[in-house]
Amino acid sequence: MEFDSEEAAKEFYDEYARRAGFIMRIDQCRRSEVDKRILSRRLSCNKQGYYVKVKDQNGPLRKHRTSTREGCKAMMLVKVNKSGKWVVTRFVKDHTHPLIASGRSSRNTMDHKDRKIQELTVELERQDKLCDLYREQINSFLKSIEEQTGLVSEKLQAAVKNVRDFEREIQQQSNQ
Repeated sequence: MEFDSEEAAKEFYDEYARRAGFIMRIDQCRRSEVDKRILSRRLSCNKQGYYVKVKDQNGPLRKHRTSTREGCKAMMLVKVNKSGKWVVTRFVKDHTHPLIASGRSSRNTMDHKDRKIQELTVELERQDKLCDLYREQINSFLKSIEEQTGLVSEKLQAAVKNVRDFEREIQQQSNQ
């Protein structure tokens, strides 16, 4: 896609975000070293990346706020080309979090795609919970295997010791 300005690209992605069910964040930009004008801009989901705690060693301690970031990769990268148009050079559609179902009409009804996204989001959440349950069961099973392996190992060592003791006794009896 191509836009006449950076502002037009922002407006487009903001409208797309609203319809898709997320909030746009104006993210990083790259500037010209010559005249400092913006050469590219990344527009992303507001849940993009992770919160990095920066320690301010000179100032007072700030109150910790919970982060809304979830490591989402959804974004659109636009760069200005030689003709001055802003061109989409990278687009990531997939989100790592549930989207908010958005109403498109005054009656606040969802169209087919919105309903499908909502259904798939619910199914994905259900599958995530199921995966967590399976992971918990597998970890419990592995712990049980480790315990059983330890018991078998102890019994095997005791058996080897008994065989060696028995062989020693036979050796001593044959020497006498």
